Amino acid sequence: MSEKPELSAALKLEIVDQLSREDLVKIVLTQQKLIEKLQQELENLKERQPSNSKTSSKPPSSDLIQKSETAKVDNSKESESEAKRKPGGQPGHIGKTRKGFWASR
Repeated sequence: MSEKPELSAALKLEIVDQLSREDLVKIVLTQQKLIEKLQQELENLKERQPSNSKTSSKPPSSDLIQKSETAKVDNSKESESEAKRKPGGQPGHIGKTRKGFWASR
């Protein structure tokens, strides 16, 4: 029953036409058993996979509280870098100003 993968579709059809009805029934039954086995394996894999809002259409509120997979960034580092910067024009920036209202008269 194992055919070479390089056989053309026409050649495969010729081989199938030459098989007896009993051989074809055996092939179909073997394929049916394989399909059932694969369906069972698929169901087992689905049961093993945890289902949460990221892997299904469930809402996030239904998730159990868990630690996130990635480490959270420490917010104190961000606030330190922001505290060093003063508001307004930064050193080295070339400023541009408009002419005053009274200066244009």
